[in-house]
Amino acid sequence: MKGALAVLAALAVLLGSPLATAVLVASVGTPAMAEEHRTLFCEGTLPVTGDWRPPYETAYTQTSQFGQRFHPIHQEWRLHAGVDLVSQPAGAPVVAAAAGTVTAAGWTGGGGNTVSIDHGGGTSSRYLHLAHPSDLSVGDRVHIGQRVGTEGSTGDSTGSHLHFEIHQDGQPIDPVPFMLERGATLNGVAVAPSPPPGEEPLPPWVPELPEDGEGGIGFELPAPGEPRQDSLHNPSLPIPSGIQELYEQAGSQYAIPWTLLAGIGMAETAHGANTGTSSAGARGLMQFMPATFAAYGVDGDGDGLADIDNDADSVHSAANYLTASGVHRGEEGVRDALFAYNHADWYVNDVLYYAQQYGGGLVLGDPLHCDGQGGNPDLPPVSSERVAQMLAFAAGQEGDSYILGAGGPDAWDCSSLTQTAMAQIGITAPRTAQAQRDWLAMGNGFRVPLDQAQPGDLFFFDSYLGPHTIGHVGFVWDPATHTSIEAANPAKGVGFFSYEHALDNNIFEIWRLGNIDDNPKAPS
Repeated sequence: MKGALAVLAALAVLLGSPLATAVLVASVGTPAMAEEHRTLFCEGTLPVTGDWRPPYETAYTQTSQFGQRFHPIHQEWRLHAGVDLVSQPAGAPVVAAAAGTVTAAGWTGGGGNTVSIDHGGGTSSRYLHLAHPSDLSVGDRVHIGQRVGTEGSTGDSTGSHLHFEIHQDGQPIDPVPFMLERGATLNGVAVAPSPPPGEEPLPPWVPELPEDGEGGIGFELPAPGEPRQDSLHNPSLPIPSGIQELYEQAGSQYAIPWTLLAGIGMAETAHGANTGTSSAGARGLMQFMPATFAAYGVDGDGDGLADIDNDADSVHSAANYLTASGVHRGEEGVRDALFAYNHADWYVNDVLYYAQQYGGGLVLGDPLHCDGQGGNPDLPPVSSERVAQMLAFAAGQEGDSYILGAGGPDAWDCSSLTQTAMAQIGITAPRTAQAQRDWLAMGNGFRVPLDQAQPGDLFFFDSYLGPHTIGHVGFVWDPATHTSIEAANPAKGVGFFSYEHALDNNIFEIWRLGNIDDNPKAPS
């Protein structure tokens, strides 16, 4: 752990607790004195953005740990050189935990059907007891998430499972802390498929993410459902070139597919063919009610005015309103944002149908949908011992690089650092800043005023995704001086900085973790 002694001394002072060094540097935290509550999970599966991932896409359980154990078949004490994982349901596909080169693929006696992959730098992974011989051959290159076999029970095995090993310089090491350091916690949570090489997760209409963005997370626009209404008899029409240019400009600025704006433009006015004031009083290309435009209207053409009847202003204001309504928060967030635009289920499906006809696309956001509300102020706060362990990990990364999409162990972006720090104390959080805030708000934590902030609280503010979407997260280190520990940006990297510059942002919030755990322990 980088700079461990200085970190421990500072934590003891900040937390006002004489915590022992041995407690803080232990790989397993001291059980909390207060009652632990089970982590609430968001809808959907966690995305993969780093260089490592769990060897399943499905949920799974760990049934045996690394270390000496009494062998159930040979009836003697032996080193169990990995961990045993069982997919839910059993017999799921097994995938490569990282990219590399196959060094073995075949029968290994006690290991049954086995695949070994060299990842470079002296690191390799092994996958034992696979159900069938692998289609891979020695020398094959595999990408992260590529299928290497199916969970089975070949060799010396008492039931269907995957024996998963990590070797460093030829010696087996415990896979659990190794994967934890790389943001790929073996916690049993389902993880989404990894895109093959060349299939970048970024949409083509985003020419370049800001360097201080988060991971290039994205998800496809949801497919239209039922019921539909106008789209059943009004086909999608060609888009005038000038109008399409406005859709594309606004889509790029607000990180949503331009086709979604085109879907609204088609549903509302057939791209400007019918811009008369509606019976309800809606006006302009994207049919805004004057009161809504007064709250969300923006200057889209840079003339210094936000005009409800100006096409550029109307399109950019629609993108702004969708963003404020949660369009980046998973597929359900897209549907919720469209429903906010026009309160009808058929309208939501009409717009999605038209968007699909114009080419669909990827929303830049977290695929998880966290139904954030007001948090749970009745939760006991996360204990001082667990805060110390979490902050010790974050502070231990001081000096590491900030790289967009990195998930450790030596480079991070803002949300991968906080996500991995929380994983140190058995808590699985979403990947992006906005989703982490919504995950806390759904009942995993509670919001606190600025003047009541404590070390270990998480602060959130808007940044590269605009004023209505959270784009940055970090940990409060010293609330008295507004000092943070965070992955700040590419120029600063990971370190101790200040969050004072963000206090006047459109969004600035501080949230406290509850005393939650993926697998709660009884109070001691």
